[in-house]
Amino acid sequence: MSNFRKLELGRLITNERTRGYVIQIVLMVSLIAIILFFVINAINNLEKVGLASGYGFLSDTASFDINQRLIDYSSTSTYGRAIMVGGLNTILIAFLGIITATLIGFVCGVLRLSDNFLIRTTIGAYVEFVRNVPVLLQIIFWWVILLTLPKVKESMSFLETVFLNNRGVTFPSPVMGEGSGFVITALLISILISYFYCRWNNKRFENTGDRKSVFGLVIGLIFIIPLSMYFLLGSPIGLDIPERGRFNLNGGINITPELFALWIALSTYTAAFISEIVRAGILSVSKGQIEAAKALGLPRKLIMKEIILPQALRVIIPPLTSQYLNLTKNSSLAVAIGYQDIVSIGDTVLNQSGHALEVVSIFMFFYLSLSLITSLFMNWYNKKIELVER
Repeated sequence: MSNFRKLELGRLITNERTRGYVIQIVLMVSLIAIILFFVINAINNLEKVGLASGYGFLSDTASFDINQRLIDYSSTSTYGRAIMVGGLNTILIAFLGIITATLIGFVCGVLRLSDNFLIRTTIGAYVEFVRNVPVLLQIIFWWVILLTLPKVKESMSFLETVFLNNRGVTFPSPVMGEGSGFVITALLISILISYFYCRWNNKRFENTGDRKSVFGLVIGLIFIIPLSMYFLLGSPIGLDIPERGRFNLNGGINITPELFALWIALSTYTAAFISEIVRAGILSVSKGQIEAAKALGLPRKLIMKEIILPQALRVIIPPLTSQYLNLTKNSSLAVAIGYQDIVSIGDTVLNQSGHALEVVSIFMFFYLSLSLITSLFMNWYNKKIELVER
């Protein structure tokens, strides 16, 4: 019996799969032990100098104001509320930057392959210049440009509704009255119905080769139903249009120069990298397919939409995800121009409370969570468009 056990033990030791599991467990336990060692050591050192550890300080009063905020906040709010405001500001700039950078990047990537020499050269010069200048310098450059705009009294206006000055851009803001929720709900339902109808139509086309026109139905659903609800409820959604005052602009919503500069800089910088990714993805499509499509007499727009982009996206999505993550993390450079993101506000909290370890751990957890959510969504989309073998 003992010989049998020795034989089984020998097989387990020599088994490559078992040995791999053992090595991974040992490495994981070692990593956890190292992390615990540093955390315990840091806590002990903090206690020796009279600094209490823990996250209880987040309920203390912040005693400082934040000019850029998406939720209610005052100087009497807590540190936790302040960090939440900073986190939302970071999410805002990341979301705006990703949307804008994607649009600019895809347009520039396609135009870089244009037969027109002037367009191709201009886009190429933009890409090479922007990619090779540090993004921090670009953020400061745009911020300085915006600060040199006219003062509030001399604001440049567009149709007396949008105003541009050295305090940023002021434009009309929506005013939600009673019943506005029903209008928004009707709009969301209309969009969902349109989406599922388009999916059903595409499935039907794949199975039968017959495709119905959906443009009129989609326009009708998205515009007619919400507008009908809007007028039936007595126009519950209005606009607060900014007006010139004696010393300032009254009404509307203002985008600060810091937010605007950060938005432009991160968008144009990341778009330069995205354009190269798009260009590489398009060039990865076999020329034979493009020549065959041209031989069939298909127009260029249809070739790009139906043949090139669906195949190029499979090459574009993985590196595009990395650029989204880089843009999100580069937003932490906002502290250089005073935009109050999570890092800027967290630094103020750190200096006032002295809880450096806890604040830095919040930074790490926040950016890790944001990056993982972005990666999860992009991996889902990449899985959705991948080539399925029959």
